[in-house]
This record gives sequence, C-alpha cells and structure tokens, in this order.
Amino acid sequence: MKRRDFIKAAAVATPVISLFPAELSAIIRRSSPGIIEKRSLGKTGIMLSIIGFGGIVVKDATHEEASAVVKLAIDKGVNYFDIAPSYGDAEIKLGPALEPYRKNVFLACKTQQRTRDEAYAELGQSLQNLRTDHFDLYQLHAVTTLEEVNRIFKPGGAIEAFLEAREKGKIRFIGFSAHSVEAAMALMDRFDFDTILFPINFACWHAGNFGPQVLARAHEKEMGILALKAMVRGPWPQGADRTIYPKCWYEPLAEHDDALTGLRFTLSHPVTAAIPPGEGKLFRLALTLSDQLQPLDEAEINTIKQKALKTKPLFSFGE
Repeated sequence: MKRRDFIKAAAVATPVISLFPAELSAIIRRSSPGIIEKRSLGKTGIMLSIIGFGGIVVKDATHEEASAVVKLAIDKGVNYFDIAPSYGDAEIKLGPALEPYRKNVFLACKTQQRTRDEAYAELGQSLQNLRTDHFDLYQLHAVTTLEEVNRIFKPGGAIEAFLEAREKGKIRFIGFSAHSVEAAMALMDRFDFDTILFPINFACWHAGNFGPQVLARAHEKEMGILALKAMVRGPWPQGADRTIYPKCWYEPLAEHDDALTGLRFTLSHPVTAAIPPGEGKLFRLALTLSDQLQPLDEAEINTIKQKALKTKPLFSFGE
C-alpha cells in the first residue's frame, strides 16, 4: 500500500462521532472571576487562555488601534498571541503593541517557507518585526500536501532551521498548522511536534469527517492542541456580500448564539485554545463570550450534530 493510501485508510477508519465529546480529563483547567479560563498545552507545562489572539486582527490597523485591541485582550486575560508574515503588515503592527506585555504572554509565529535557509531567514525577520529575541512557539504554517511534508524533512528542509533555532534559544517549542488531514497525519508521523494548530469545527467534524482522526492522533501523542475555525459556518453562499467581513474567506458565525455554540463545540474537545476569526468585531465578540464557554452537555452535543449534518462544511475528508 502506498503511503498516501495508508494515511487515508487509517484516517477514515477512525470513528467520526464518538471521539472526545466533552472529555477534558487530560486538560488542566484554571478559572478566575472575570478572567478567561486557561488550559494546559500538552506536555509543555504552559497554561494558555482558551481564546487566542490571531495577529491578523491588527492587519491594516493604525498603531493606536493595534495598541488598543491588544490592551483589551490583555485586560481580559488573553496570554496567547499568534502571528505570521503572511498576514500583511500585522507583524509590524503587533510588535510595538505587544512589546509592553511581551514577558507575560506566549507568542507564537509561523513560516510557510519549506527550506532550511528560507525558513531561518524568515524567522529572523519575524523576530525583528515582533521586537523580541525568541518565539515561545514556532510553527510550520498551512502545510497541505504530502509533497510539502517531504520538502520540510528532506536534507536542507525547513525542519533543520527549526532545530537549529531551538538549540540557539530563538524558539522554545516546535509546532505546525495544517489544512488537510493527510498532511497533519504525515507530519505527526515524522516528528514529535509540541503542538498542532488545526481546524476543529462543528460542521467539518460531523458533516465532513474532518478533524476526529487528527485530534485522536494528537491526543495520543500528548501534543498541545490549538484550534482554528471554531467560529465558521461554512463556505460563503453564492452571491453573499463578503465585504462585511473582508478578512474572512469563509462565512463566519457572527451572531451571538451561533458564535457561542461554535466556540463551545470546539472547546468541548481536549483543545487548549481557539483562535477566533481575524475580523476585529468577531474577535471582540469572542472576548464577550469567553465567560460562557462551558463544555456542551449530551443534549447539546446531539443538537449541534443534527445542525452540522444540514450544513456544508468548509473542509471535508474522505470523499
């Protein structure tokens, strides 16, 4: 059996419905009145806020606007910030805004470079932009194909830059984000990553068979699990006005109750934190909901499953 076929067969064989509903026994959780809950990040010993700050929020913002939204997040208890060079001018906006709080936050960055030299060079530029001497987490960004995985791990591949940077103290932990089941499974098979950043979404999970097999593998490896796309309804409907949320390439869950349910679904799994969409108003909505994110009960789990099965998922696997 070819490697691609093996990964696909193994992933499809994983039960779709029964994994982890409201099962958080492996997660350490800490709560304080008025402060966002914090959860343990795999084996790292780090505690992160269950709502993360996606750096794209400050893309195209003024420096004053960036400082204001960062302060809002810090005051609410957010200590997990995630950024990438591909988010326009977000790095150079987040750097000064975050600088006063840097020693008290967990700063994650990512690279889409797949060779050693390019990844190392981009890491250096990101460190300069963010006004810091290290990243707490550095991640391979948006790995999608098995060809990319092979490029990362071949001689001269990006993983060499990560290992050198960790040895020199420029990064603490190594992770990846992925947008395909095959890539995520292959990456976890090739290296003991500290974290994974992956879409964990109610519709993708139930209607797309996208997520259960990846979460199961990451959970088995005791990785820190970080979630994307909790506040996604699905692809934009044809003819929809996308200018309302220009930073969203998908239709978001923008109403209070829908967003709350989406976040609660994601955080009912052994997930450390969820990163809301990059639109400022949606990030602020997530902050307002942060004290209502208790795990779903059994009746709610069934209700959202039925809703998901009537929804077109943003991502699917095994079709």
